[in-house]
Amino acid sequence: MILGLFIYLPLALLGCVAASPNGWDRVQACYAEELPPLRANPMAREIPWGTPSVHFSSLNGTLSTCCESLDGVREALDEIDKQFLELLNRRMAYVQEATRFKRTRESVNVPARNKQIVERAKREAVRLGMPVSVAKAVYETVLKAGIRFEECIFDEYEESCKSL
Repeated sequence: MILGLFIYLPLALLGCVAASPNGWDRVQACYAEELPPLRANPMAREIPWGTPSVHFSSLNGTLSTCCESLDGVREALDEIDKQFLELLNRRMAYVQEATRFKRTRESVNVPARNKQIVERAKREAVRLGMPVSVAKAVYETVLKAGIRFEECIFDEYEESCKSL
């Protein structure tokens, strides 16, 4: 499911920009709550099109942009994916730990808490200037997977206790 997000969302964002007559000037539509529908674009463009939109401050204070090629973009994404999985691994360790404090399987899923987490992620997305729809989709997916993981842990523990 998460892999699907990594494939669908970049394509959806690219499609939104591609369908826009003004290119990057209209990319803000992709930052809305829901992604706009994708339209076919028969135009061929010169590659690369647009101007670099990822900017970094170096240690000496100069501003540089990413990236000179699609391979450069993919390298950066691969590194971010590695960091994302490391953080997700830490989060799942805490999810596992949370299971110890829950008396019943029904207490695993707390919709009010999930809503709080998603709302906080959406506010943070606005603060960071990232698409709210992406933050919402990722957090809803992570929470759903975490609930299934926690239910599995709870069930396995219950099953092992029966054999004692």
